[in-house]
Amino acid sequence: MKGMVPAILILMVVQATACGRGSSQNSPASAAETESEGLPPLLTRRPEEALDRILLPEAFRREQERLLAEAMAQLEAEPDDVEALIWAGRRLGYLARYHEAVDLYSEGVKIFPDEPRLYRHRGHRLLTLRQFDRAAADLEIAARLMVQRPDRVEPDGLPNERGIPTSTLQSNVWYHLGLAHYLRGEYPSAWKAYRQGLRVSRNPDMLSAMAYWAYLNFMRLGSPDEAADVLLAIDPEMDIIENHDYHRLLMVFKGEQDAEELWTEARTSGSLSLATVGYGIGTRHLLEGDQERARLIYSEVLEKGQPSSFGFIAAEAEMARLPTLQKR
Repeated sequence: MKGMVPAILILMVVQATACGRGSSQNSPASAAETESEGLPPLLTRRPEEALDRILLPEAFRREQERLLAEAMAQLEAEPDDVEALIWAGRRLGYLARYHEAVDLYSEGVKIFPDEPRLYRHRGHRLLTLRQFDRAAADLEIAARLMVQRPDRVEPDGLPNERGIPTSTLQSNVWYHLGLAHYLRGEYPSAWKAYRQGLRVSRNPDMLSAMAYWAYLNFMRLGSPDEAADVLLAIDPEMDIIENHDYHRLLMVFKGEQDAEELWTEARTSGSLSLATVGYGIGTRHLLEGDQERARLIYSEVLEKGQPSSFGFIAAEAEMARLPTLQKR
């Protein structure tokens, strides 16, 4: 036995769950809550406001609270089980209790300092909390720890319609590490991660997600030829299970899908699609020099999109990084 998660932390989560606490605004304060180093000025004051807007559908919330209670009971019964700890953290994340998830993973890395999955999942939730420096640091550690291990499929906590997981530990680490750098405007570092990620993206869904951000990253680097090369592996007949928005955006970049038609559809397809497609189409306008059109689309994403989505976070970062976009 390497150690155990402190009983007081488990008790805090169990008590919060019993009280029906299911949104980020009710999460306990933590060190993660106050840190803002390295963030663009706008992001140091907006994340909590945005995340507090998350409203989970009642049926979904109740089901996830039930699953969280089961996960916490498992962790309480086996506090030295890293699988139980990871699932408890993931269940907290699905309920938008991001600070609690980070706190739980932080206890986990004290006990299992060589477990790359803990750094991978904590890094993901630090991205949600807009703590890009800390996220990148965690994901770099995960990348170092996983290099000598065989890759493994990551089971889905929110299964897709076919019940087929589409990502692995390695693809997720490189994907999120690339995002941590991309969101900070560190495009050469992001490309190093995406290059590795493309090598381990072995199904159409993961390839589409990785290729999407890699394409945008190359365009931000001023390398359109390399960006075009990324699109060579993308075709309209790919069997996509869940990353349809990324795939359709790639088809826009290839010139085989109408951008405005996709944006019009996304605006009535839910907050996640609105954020994902909105960021992609807005950034296309930005790269073409149309800052006003980009600003209008980014603004709609920040008004109506899903605050925990990467499209929302990226639009938020663009608005913070380019003050001219904030003008009304």
